[in-house]
Amino acid sequence: MALVDVTKSCIDSIHQISEHIEDATLYLDAGSTESFQFIGAFPVLLDLGVRAVCSLENMCSLDAVVDWNSKSDAARKIVVITSRLLSDAHRYILRCLSTHQGVRRCIIFTSISEISHSAYPDSPLGPDAFHEYESLLVQDYEELVKKAETKSTQPEDKSLQDNLPFEDEGWSRLMSSEGGFPRIEASSSGRDIYNNNLIGHAEDVGQKMVVSVHHFPMLLCPFSPRVFVLPSEGSIAEAYVSAEHEDSLSPGLPPLSTGLPSDGDDVPPGATLTAHFLYHLAAKMELKMEIFSIGDLSKTVGKILTDMSSLYDVGRRRRSAGLLLIDRTLDLLTPCCHGDSLVDRMFSSLPHRERTTSSTQTKGSQTQLKHGPSKLQRTPLDVQIPLQKILSEEDCKIDNFRLLESIEAFLCAWDSSNSASQIVDLTNLSNKVNDKRPLHSEIELFSGSFVSTENFRGTPYLEAIMDRRTKDGGILVKKWLQETLRRENITVNVKSRPGYVTKSELQPMIKALANSQPSLMRNKGIIQLAAATVVALDESHCATWDAFISAEKILTASAGDTTQSLAAQIGDLVNKSALMGSHGQKNGKTEPSHGVLSFQDALLLTITGYILAGENFPTSGSDGPFSWQEEHLLKEAIVDAILENPPIAKLEFLHGLREDLEANLNRMRSEKTKEVSSNQSEIDDFDDDQWASWGDEDADNYNNKEQVYGDMQLKLELRDRVDNLFKFLHKLSSLKRRNLPLRDGTLSLESNFSGDPYTSKGLLHKLLTRVLGKYDVPGLEYHSSTVGRLFKSGFGRFGLGQAKPSLADQNVILVFVIGGINGLEVREAQEALSESGRPEIELLLGGTTFLTPDDMLDLLVGDSSYFNPLIVELAPLKWGGNITHSSSV
Repeated sequence: MALVDVTKSCIDSIHQISEHIEDATLYLDAGSTESFQFIGAFPVLLDLGVRAVCSLENMCSLDAVVDWNSKSDAARKIVVITSRLLSDAHRYILRCLSTHQGVRRCIIFTSISEISHSAYPDSPLGPDAFHEYESLLVQDYEELVKKAETKSTQPEDKSLQDNLPFEDEGWSRLMSSEGGFPRIEASSSGRDIYNNNLIGHAEDVGQKMVVSVHHFPMLLCPFSPRVFVLPSEGSIAEAYVSAEHEDSLSPGLPPLSTGLPSDGDDVPPGATLTAHFLYHLAAKMELKMEIFSIGDLSKTVGKILTDMSSLYDVGRRRRSAGLLLIDRTLDLLTPCCHGDSLVDRMFSSLPHRERTTSSTQTKGSQTQLKHGPSKLQRTPLDVQIPLQKILSEEDCKIDNFRLLESIEAFLCAWDSSNSASQIVDLTNLSNKVNDKRPLHSEIELFSGSFVSTENFRGTPYLEAIMDRRTKDGGILVKKWLQETLRRENITVNVKSRPGYVTKSELQPMIKALANSQPSLMRNKGIIQLAAATVVALDESHCATWDAFISAEKILTASAGDTTQSLAAQIGDLVNKSALMGSHGQKNGKTEPSHGVLSFQDALLLTITGYILAGENFPTSGSDGPFSWQEEHLLKEAIVDAILENPPIAKLEFLHGLREDLEANLNRMRSEKTKEVSSNQSEIDDFDDDQWASWGDEDADNYNNKEQVYGDMQLKLELRDRVDNLFKFLHKLSSLKRRNLPLRDGTLSLESNFSGDPYTSKGLLHKLLTRVLGKYDVPGLEYHSSTVGRLFKSGFGRFGLGQAKPSLADQNVILVFVIGGINGLEVREAQEALSESGRPEIELLLGGTTFLTPDDMLDLLVGDSSYFNPLIVELAPLKWGGNITHSSSV
């Protein structure tokens, strides 16, 4: 029987639509592009006869002339693959059709199923969503063509077209004050091609364009054949999984699993979309799922999946598999910590592609939700490996002026009658993009990305290092480089020590392999992976990561001691970050030095410390794990850190205070400077001026009183914000007490008092160990199908009851973590499988997204959190014995 391979299933799905995409101009949205990048699908598309692959959000008129496989003069077929809801992608699709001339057929593939479209809150589409959208798209397109034909008879304001900023080309035509249709009067290119295309369509309106919509569920990002996450800019990953209420932490994290029924009957959109995705993923891979879940939201997803399986799987023969759904909120500590994983280091160190759309919620969108946030802003998974920098800035520097000259020559040949406007646009291109920054600062001209299909003698690179520690993974990469150099007959004089890997060893080997273009193309997979390893092992990133590891070891060891010890260590980390930050401010540095933790880093460690405290001291205090005195010192340390470093006020819980904090710090510095100078002058002129300045004392006292009052107001407001932060930290410290599956301590994330966080395992390892060992797992629920419930309730009285299946009896197990996974958990899951002595089991691991510690900070106290610092309860604040209220500010 063939092994389960997620990547192969994705490629097979592309081959299944080969008839649709042949000789078509293919448009991919950001989520689809990200998915196809990891799959390595672009060569497959070329082989299947695709004319061109273009960006849906960033489409332009030049897309019409790009052609890979030319079989006709003009593109008559447009294919769109989107990971979004049709209502969200509609404005882009309409703009795409309006730009191309002579399109006879438009085929749309969406990863969101037809039932999900109708079940999504505030969706404009009903149960027959695909057919409804086909009619709506044709109707809107015809209306747009008629508007363009009418407007062509009216004089146009050419100055408006010429002066429109370059970067507004996309949004100016997408936004509409009424119906969300493109504004065809806005054209930034200086040409009339947009309107001319629409007018050219007018004669074809009688021959209606054929539109068809299909479901294409296999849009996911596989890191290996058995590890995958969802595209960062797809509707499933962006949909919220928790509405704002007492037990919720973030729209991107499931609520706490209290076991109590929710206040409302509404199911979060993220739960519905996730359930439908998993169902169709299993169907594509020909798996019949036995569903298990742990966590309240996972149970909801399991129930939706069970109902779908009961309706659609009758009579189908598929391979049996187990599905284990897990809520991320049952273990927040593991993704917050910096584990020993090379992949985690890479994703935290490498720059990521910027989001295609700056805002996922736009005017006229149909997805505005009444009881939850609009959309999440996930960090793109597509990293930008800086090959140009690593290969050598001197040897690989690209002359941007020559590049612009080449583009200019192409544009002049393309439209010689209007070349002047093209040259003007081209000359100002680098100054107009992104606040007048150079073009190469935003678009790396020579960068790489991860592709899961790149392999070494049949072994995919990413699969081999996913479950490796940092040292082991680096040594494996060095071994691959050495083998590749030997195969290419390239000799490199590098001093190498067995059992160790450094940046100075890898970089010469990378340069040697990339020295010639044929060698670069043949070995691009290992070159990109080795370059990513070099970045991860660079001193600037490695020192910071090691500093985190050291701090986390200290916190873990202190958690096994006393609350005083743990609180003192947290306070020490905050004070050190503030001290180093203030020194950096004086020296003109905006970024911390290598290995020095910033205040944001200290805040993440504070979160880690509070979670550890809740695990080890659950009943230490009435309002939190620490005593009043211990928490008071922590609050004062954070307040002092903020006052000394105003730039950190960009954090969400300090929104609106940055200008006041900066003004306060500048005033304090100027006063110190004046005080030093005045002391010196008083010593020199005391005899002459002691009576002359007598009358100014009253005015000085009045100004000082005003200043003291203003400082007091600022500090009171800041303390209110910090007090609200600590109330949120109290909620994080109560995870063990409030999460029902963790209460008995079987799965709790108890600290390892040896001080080494690597010897203590996360929830996923503990859960798989107990499941594969066939031990009872508290809170684990099996979702029986309709037939199973019939045997249990009906035939059970006659002794014909059906035994409850065990997850360990399945040869294929898919674990999906709602909320996201990280690289450390992939390694721990493989370790649990190896320790179980069950090598025949095929373990697949998936998650909503790939999480880094920075992502967790954003989800808990950043822009993607439900933590609202502006809502302060009218309760006494614990500050130095004085009782104040927010109303006094």
